[in-house]
Amino acid sequence: MHIVHTLSALRIALAPYQHPAVVPTMGNLHEGHLALVQQAKPLGDVTAATIFVNRMQFGPSDDFDSYPRTFTADCEKLEAAGCDVVFAPSEQVLYPEPQTFKIEPASALAHTLEGEFRPGFFSGVCTVVMKLLACTRARTAVFGKKDYQQLMVIRQMVQQFNLPVVVVGGDTWRASDGLAMSSRNSYLSRAERVQAGELYATLCTLAKAVRGGQTCVQVLQDAAMETLRSTGWKPDYVALRRRSDLQVPTPGDDMVVLAAARLGNTRLIDNLEV
Repeated sequence: MHIVHTLSALRIALAPYQHPAVVPTMGNLHEGHLALVQQAKPLGDVTAATIFVNRMQFGPSDDFDSYPRTFTADCEKLEAAGCDVVFAPSEQVLYPEPQTFKIEPASALAHTLEGEFRPGFFSGVCTVVMKLLACTRARTAVFGKKDYQQLMVIRQMVQQFNLPVVVVGGDTWRASDGLAMSSRNSYLSRAERVQAGELYATLCTLAKAVRGGQTCVQVLQDAAMETLRSTGWKPDYVALRRRSDLQVPTPGDDMVVLAAARLGNTRLIDNLEV
């Protein structure tokens, strides 16, 4: 496995290949990331992962400085998963000058849910993903469905800029209690980790109500929020949305329920297609 840190070294490593399949990450990898790498392997003639903690998508009160960085362990895991190339640039390599050009996604998709509670987040995501796709010459890019809204934003960006990239979504990996695997799960205390499965359970309860014929979106959302609050969570949102564009659903739409909530000092997100 080639581990490269500069654009020149990356270009040399990928030069023999025509169809790179790329998995962008921020490191601190878990089984879900490695599943994305294995999903990517048959989709290209070389499999590359990127490791970069992107300052642009962190707000002033977010955890950029404390975000877990486990580069050596990440590379060992990627090699075992069959990754061919790891691109781990420094900030100076990826942002050699102040980034005055930025990607601003459509407000209807990017200023709701996560965008409402994390202003500027999706602009930061789109800008760095555009850079990484260009640097790696990706022809396939694999992202996890746990970040459901992010996946939709990236798909629309690729479509609207006519990029020659196929964006593939990978299923969310979960622990036995349903907790979606996330790099931020390591922030949870032992007691919080025991409780953390409640977020997915709440989504399952809401989804069951929808399948049972309940149609009042606001009532369902409010009940789910109250369930979380009653057990000590601080929810930002629980939202039932149309799967195609994350707008408020109408009867007959394919739907997804999305949630973000804090347990102690840890903010977790999750979703479940209905």
